Amino acid sequence: MTDRELVDLAFTMLERSYVPYSHFPVGAALLCADGTVFTGCNVENAAYGSTICAERTALVKAVSEGHRDDFVRLAVVGNSTDYCWPCGACRQMLYEFAPDLTVLVGRSDRDFVRLPLHELLPHGFGPKSLA
Repeated sequence: MTDRELVDLAFTMLERSYVPYSHFPVGAALLCADGTVFTGCNVENAAYGSTICAERTALVKAVSEGHRDDFVRLAVVGNSTDYCWPCGACRQMLYEFAPDLTVLVGRSDRDFVRLPLHELLPHGFGPKSLA
């Protein structure tokens, strides 16, 4: 799957977002080495701390289906003029499973940038940090 196809798939998830409070839909698509893709959208909650981001939705779906160490690329997009950068909690969750992940970050005009997760979370803390 190309970067463009993964970003376009993430955009299809915007309409599935549940965002009655922020009105800021986010979509994500996580590509595994075997070609499997897990999608996600943000799901808000009146108890704001219970809200889950699109990136973590896709990640948790993948892990629950048996994928743990084969994540290749993640696309995350939003309906804003600025790029939809993953929050700190998402960066940490992604780092747990894929410190070498490539992240594609998009904005509403469908332009996107490509960068490694370690640039989004330099000096990240993960399982190897506990060894």
